[in-house]
Amino acid sequence: MGKKATPPITMADTLAALLTHGDGVFDLAEVALVLAAHDTPTTDLDSYRTHLKSLYDAVEEAVGNSTDDDTNPTPNEMAEALSKVIADTFRYRGDEETYDDLDNANLMRVIDRRKGLPVALGILYIAAARSQGWNVAGLNFPGHFLIRLESLDGSRVIIDPFHEGHVLDAPALRDLLKVVTGPTEELESRHYRPVSDRDILVRLQNNVKTRRLDLGQMEEALDTLKSMQILLPDSSALCREAGLLHLRLGQVSQALSALEDYLNRAPQGPERSRIDTVVKDLKQRIH
Repeated sequence: MGKKATPPITMADTLAALLTHGDGVFDLAEVALVLAAHDTPTTDLDSYRTHLKSLYDAVEEAVGNSTDDDTNPTPNEMAEALSKVIADTFRYRGDEETYDDLDNANLMRVIDRRKGLPVALGILYIAAARSQGWNVAGLNFPGHFLIRLESLDGSRVIIDPFHEGHVLDAPALRDLLKVVTGPTEELESRHYRPVSDRDILVRLQNNVKTRRLDLGQMEEALDTLKSMQILLPDSSALCREAGLLHLRLGQVSQALSALEDYLNRAPQGPERSRIDTVVKDLKQRIH
């Protein structure tokens, strides 16, 4: 009797193995690479891992050359080292000319092209900072992903990975906020709130999903949405979105399953009532 074949390892399996720290930190760049490789599963990620290691080593050298105490750099020294390496040495830039290009949200293509979206570049900055043991976090800033660096004494700076890691003071943050959200918006404490690694990756994948929908790639957008559900398995909003996307694709039974899952999770409110009506209609169509 022949040996039983080993089932192939899926993206879900790989992500489950990587996402072992709950809402804590994990290897953000590695997870982003796994997500990026989903469409080309035969891609060898080792060259990208080697590139990241070179980037991390260069940051270590840069901070060692720029401060007398490389075990306790100031936030500005951290920002300078990251910018010097990522923006100057490796020539990473925000893609302002083709901002909506799907490749800008795929970390493999970002590394290949040396340009991308704020959140994709931000993952590189965060990973490089963590490789040095620095305290770093992505921020809950609307429309434009930013990063906070913090030294051992609690001093902080905020940097913009899309614009070569430039440090942003309060007036610059206020101006940026008005650009991305409108002239009446003002800075509040919520704009400085850190987000989890899972939220960062969901933000990255949401950019992928949105661009695929814009391109009419419905099935591919649904695949991306499924990866977001692996990252945030308890999200009722993602269940709802998956159900409605299944419905757009004419996949009625899958839509019904996802929307019923939404109803089991969602709080009472107008949207839940609307989806309840949709579910009842779908059940009539099936039966």
